[in-house]
Amino acid sequence: MSAHLSYLEALVVGALQGVTELFPVSSLGHSILIPALVGGQWSRDLDVSAPESPYLAFIVGLHVATALALLVFFWRDWIAIVRGLVTSIRYRRITESNERLAWMIIAATIPVGVAGLALDHLFRTTLGKPVPAAVFLAINGAVLYGAERLRRRATVLTATDAPGAATAGGLLTEADVRISKIPMARGVVIGSAQALALLPGISRSGVTMAAGLLRGLSHEDAARFSFLLATPVILAAGVLKIPELFGPQGSGIGGQVLLGSIASFVSAYLAVRFLTRYFETRTLTPFAIYCVVAGLGSLLWLTAR
Repeated sequence: MSAHLSYLEALVVGALQGVTELFPVSSLGHSILIPALVGGQWSRDLDVSAPESPYLAFIVGLHVATALALLVFFWRDWIAIVRGLVTSIRYRRITESNERLAWMIIAATIPVGVAGLALDHLFRTTLGKPVPAAVFLAINGAVLYGAERLRRRATVLTATDAPGAATAGGLLTEADVRISKIPMARGVVIGSAQALALLPGISRSGVTMAAGLLRGLSHEDAARFSFLLATPVILAAGVLKIPELFGPQGSGIGGQVLLGSIASFVSAYLAVRFLTRYFETRTLTPFAIYCVVAGLGSLLWLTAR
């Protein structure tokens, strides 16, 4: 791939990664489907299911840029969360909102970390192909729509359920305080849903938001919790793949990696800025419709030719 990954491919894949990682539409699914639908050289250069695929190392390496965009956008929250973890360990307590939120994120991240280490290679090589990705993308849409329908039966956690001012020097928002009051077991269930994103076409942010809605969170809080949960997972996945980019797989594509990373950072920052405002008043339904249409349309196109 090092001889064939063009700057145009790197730019498009980088921008696509940043947007689709945070929009509930599956970044891995799109990274598999777009090259297959474009065809030609793109389908040969950008094959995520190939053994020891350098393309996979490239797109997962872009996760670092995406995670950095999330860290920049939520920098106040993460300062408060880290401070909460430090004070919790120092004083052996879990009483303040930032302390509870810190431990909830840690506990909710462990299941997906274990699943990723155990199953990532198996799922990628077995299911990381265009047809399965199209099927799972349609399923992702059905999950999002189902969560919206079933949410009507859930009791939504509102501001009145989470009284109290923000803590940690005012760095936590009211939404963070509400999220911190979720029972730990419920937070772990929401975080564990991220493991489903190992299936290409299933969105990490989408399934965690769906799980959050079904556990009583508002759209705004479910989206925020999803982004906070995703940050350490995305960052860890990218850091694990970075060494591969400095080996034979990354030979000759340093410029492409840099361009793709910049595109991923910018698009991810713009995406999270848009989505945090969008979910203040709107729902997952448009994304559900898109995923079903795009998944079934891709499936028809791929199987008909």
